[in-house]
Amino acid sequence: MIHAVTIAAYALRESLRRRVFAVVALLTLAFLFLYRLGVRKAFEEAESAFPPVGVEPDEFVGATLMGMAMFAILFLGTVLAVFLTLGAVRGDAERGLLQPLVVRPLGRTTFLLGRFLGAAGVCAVYVALVYAAAVLLTGDAGGWWPDRIIAPAVELAAAVVLLVALSLLGSVFLSSTANGIAVFMLFGAGLVGGLLGQIGEAVGSPTLLTVAERTSWALPFEALYQDSLQRLTLEAGGVTRFAVELGPFGGGQEYGLAAHLGRRLPRRRARSRSRGVRPARPLGTLGTAQRSERKAAPSD
Repeated sequence: MIHAVTIAAYALRESLRRRVFAVVALLTLAFLFLYRLGVRKAFEEAESAFPPVGVEPDEFVGATLMGMAMFAILFLGTVLAVFLTLGAVRGDAERGLLQPLVVRPLGRTTFLLGRFLGAAGVCAVYVALVYAAAVLLTGDAGGWWPDRIIAPAVELAAAVVLLVALSLLGSVFLSSTANGIAVFMLFGAGLVGGLLGQIGEAVGSPTLLTVAERTSWALPFEALYQDSLQRLTLEAGGVTRFAVELGPFGGGQEYGLAAHLGRRLPRRRARSRSRGVRPARPLGTLGTAQRSERKAAPSD
């Protein structure tokens, strides 16, 4: 374990030399600056707006903006994870840096564990700090706070740690450029799968729900992101809850502990089945008997 910690420290020093943290720090400061301006303006406009009956404007605006911030935090965390690990194995081997390290008593497993611990620790702390900054900026601007504060941060950090492991695995087989491209494409595929799941639940499409479920099995970081989104407004209800869930950033689907294992199981659909409530029929579909009755009915 001591050797793994040594490798982790070596990887961090190498990242500092390549100015990886400087690039990520500049991107983070730019994001927080723009987010602060946007969130203040949004809450100011919400005070003079006339929302639909039953919609709490502060909760709607706060949840939507915080959901957007969580998407940006996940993306920035992915950028940091890729920068720290895209050339961890094959890249170092091509530069001649790997051979002197992977010798006795230091083996390949210890080397990979050290690189993973270093990158995962940095990314998890980074995501937690930026998430805390976004929560404070949102609360200071509009007085709105998420229903759950700690759990979304933990799930976002876990999602980025999974991406670290994925990028480190890719660095064993792919070159640095190819590995970076592959990780970002998988990142985009996971987010698209989550959006398809939201659309599928809204319109009652079994096909879209199946695609989203299988995507989360293959890329569980997306299920963690969706579960963290829905925890922002866990106690909201009525029209406000419905309005928040309409947006891609305002609210994710409700997932239980199975989401952490890559299994998507919406709680509300499970509760409906346990109570004997029949799921809503997809929009635009009618039973055969109903279509026959409409055709046979005489016109006025």
